[in-house]
Order: sequence, then structure tokens, then C-alpha cells
Amino acid sequence: MTAPVIRIGSLQLDSNVLLAPMSGVTDMPFRCLVKKIGAGLVISEMIASQAMIRQTRQSLQMAQKSEGEYPMSVQLAGCEPHVMAEAAKLNEDMGADIIDINFGCPVKKVVNGHAGSSLMRDETLARAILEATVKAVNIPVTLKMRMGWDHQSLNAPKLAKIAEDVGIQMITIHGRTRCQLYSGVADWAFIHTVKEAVRIPVIANGDIKELDHATEALKLSGADGVMIGRGCYGRPWLIRQTDHYLKTGEKQPDPTVYEQYQLVKGHVRDMIDHYGEDAGVRIARKHVGWYSKGFYDSGDFRVRINQATKSCVMLDLIDQFYEPLAS
Repeated sequence: MTAPVIRIGSLQLDSNVLLAPMSGVTDMPFRCLVKKIGAGLVISEMIASQAMIRQTRQSLQMAQKSEGEYPMSVQLAGCEPHVMAEAAKLNEDMGADIIDINFGCPVKKVVNGHAGSSLMRDETLARAILEATVKAVNIPVTLKMRMGWDHQSLNAPKLAKIAEDVGIQMITIHGRTRCQLYSGVADWAFIHTVKEAVRIPVIANGDIKELDHATEALKLSGADGVMIGRGCYGRPWLIRQTDHYLKTGEKQPDPTVYEQYQLVKGHVRDMIDHYGEDAGVRIARKHVGWYSKGFYDSGDFRVRINQATKSCVMLDLIDQFYEPLAS
């Protein structure tokens, strides 16, 4: 198999398998881990543009990058062109390699603020936001959106052409409407209509959780690459496996239990270093839960992990759980 080469402006990606931006998940420790394993591109959690220009502590932490993430994209959400432009410029100054604009988030509080997928209902405002952001920075700007607001307004192809016309360099389509939220199944075939509308790279997203899903998504969509989100919960190596499979047709095995054990401990330590003791332990709980899913007695293990309030206790519990499995 030959995977398409994806170029975003002057940047060329090493892989056409990308990590999706996910709130509460794609922080710097997770992005660094997945990038090291082999993602072509990692994208920050969605950051509200207003919070970014106020430089709140949380927004600055979310936008932090490390050298190991290159190229790293910062995703911004908002509904005011001048605010989005200012936030994009600020992130460029902080070292972002790409700015990604969110027209896809279906969450009610985002939509009620006229941001995220709500913008697919206002093509005039959508164009103004895209154009202002592109003009504000010297780095590439990309766009992530859904098929449309609902099945009566599937305007992603039209918005994609608008985006290309104002200088957007890549588009990712989640194969659902906003009104579907995450119900039903992603419509990869619809993404083909977006691919036909533009000349810039198009990425297929939604329900890509196994190797065969990636090949089917590319076949039906004609897209240049795939973006994996929830499929990476507890399986960050899925990115590498998918990249290898698309390039060679060979299925790589999962890491050994010992390799997973070391990866989990390293990830937990990175989260503690990044967030500090209290927040690091709190955030690490869900990741450790995802990693342990499917192992014997993992339910009881997750109960104990969720009760841990100190990193030393959490790491001891991880040792007690994984060492017998690894041996």
C-alpha cells in the first residue's frame, strides 16, 4: 500500500494518521506520547479564543508545546473573527506550528455560545472567522467540522470550498451531523463529496477504532488520511499500528504487557510532572482505567485507582496490577 503524502502549507507530515483533538484527553503528556509512537500530527484540546486572549492559566497550559510534538497544532473555538484572529496570533507567537479552527464541537455549551458546529449554520460568519484567522498568522490554518448541522443541511462541501478559497490548508470531516452528536455511525462515504469539492488535503474522522476501519474509511471517502480519536483511549499505539498497516498491509501486534506496563507508568509520571501532584493524579485516573480495560480483575483495580489521592499510591497500585500480568 502507498499512503498519500500530506502537505499542510510548507509542512510535510511523516504519516497520514493523525491524533484527533479531544477535550480532557489531548494534553501535552498524551500528545507527546502519541507523537513519539508515530502520529503524523497531534492537535491540542479545543481552546476558547476568549480565554486564550485573556491568557488564563488553563488556556496557556493547554496551548503549551514541547519539541517532541513537532509539528503541533493548536485548536481554537470562537464566534468573533477579531478574537479568533488575535488568539491565533498569540499561539503563533508561543510556538504553534499550525492553527486548527473548530467548526465541529457538538457540545451544548459551545453551540449555545455560537461556536463549534453552530457556525455551520452561518456561512457568512464562518467565512469571516476563517478569513480573519488566516490573515492574522504566517503559519498554516486548518479546519475541523462535521457534515452539517443536521441531515437537512449537509453543507460541509460548500463550507470546504469557502475555506479553501480563503486560504485554509487542510480540512478534517467528522462523518456525523451536529444533531447526531456521537450516536449512530460515521458516514465515511459522505466525506467523498467534500474531497471532490476541494484540492487541499481532506482527513476522514469518526468511528475509526480498528485497522480495518481506517482502510474502509479511506476507501469510501477518498480522503488523504484518517484522524483517530476515541479509538486511542488506552491504546495510543493504535496510531502506529494504523500507519504501519496502511503502508504495508501488515498488522502489528499490540505491545507486550510489560511494554504496556512501562508505558502506563511513564505516562502517569509525565502527567504528575505537567500538572502537579493533585491535578496530575486526578487526570491520570481515567487514562489508567482505559489502559487496564480488558485485563483480569481490572474492575477492582480501577476502583482502587480512582480512590488513590497520591501519585506514590497510584504507582504502587500499577506495579501490583501489572507485574504479575507481565511475568
